[in-house]
Amino acid sequence: MKAKIRKLVVTLEETHEEMGRAIDPPTRRAAAVAVIANPFAGRYAEDLTELIEIGAELGDLLGQRCVAALGVDPSATESYGKAAMVGEGGELEHAAAILHPAMGKPLRAAVEKGAALVPSSKKMGGPGQPLDVPLGHKDAAYVRSHFDGMEVRVNDAPRAGEIMVAIAVTDSGRPLPRVGGLTAGQAEGRDGLR
Repeated sequence: MKAKIRKLVVTLEETHEEMGRAIDPPTRRAAAVAVIANPFAGRYAEDLTELIEIGAELGDLLGQRCVAALGVDPSATESYGKAAMVGEGGELEHAAAILHPAMGKPLRAAVEKGAALVPSSKKMGGPGQPLDVPLGHKDAAYVRSHFDGMEVRVNDAPRAGEIMVAIAVTDSGRPLPRVGGLTAGQAEGRDGLR
C-alpha cells in the first residue's frame, strides 16, 4: 500500500428514536477514517499521481471497512460520501487528488453499484477539528431522504504533514424523512439521478 497510515478509526452510529418516535429498523451510518502522511506537505508538486493512487487504495479499504461495520451485504447499502482534511503544510489540491480521480471506482465496488456521484467535501484543519462527510443515495441523486451528513473527528488528527481521509456509508436514509421527492424504493439507479 502506498498510503503511510498512522491511524484507522471506524465508527458505527445507530438511531433508534427521534422526536419521541421509534425508528424501526434503526437508521445506521458507518464511517471509516484513515490518517495518512502527506507526501507533498510543505512543498509544491505539479504531479500528484501518488495521492491519486492513494485515493484508490483508500476507496477500497475504507469502503470495505464501512460495509463490514454495518454488517450488511454490499447490495444493502444505500448512501455514501467522502471527505478529506489536510493538515498544516498541505493544500486543498492534495485532498482533491485523493478524493476525485480514482477513489470512486473502488468505493462503488465496495458498496456494489453506485451509479450516482459520490458527495464530497474537503478542508484544511488541525487536530480534533470536525470533518463533515456529505451523504447521498448511491444510485439516485434525487432521493431526498438520503441527503444527509456524518461528522467525524479524530482527537489527534490531522497533524502537520498529515491528511485525514473519511468515507461514510449507510444502510438507510435520515430518520423520519418527510420532505417528499423520489423515495429509495422508487429509485431505478440507471442514470445516477433517478
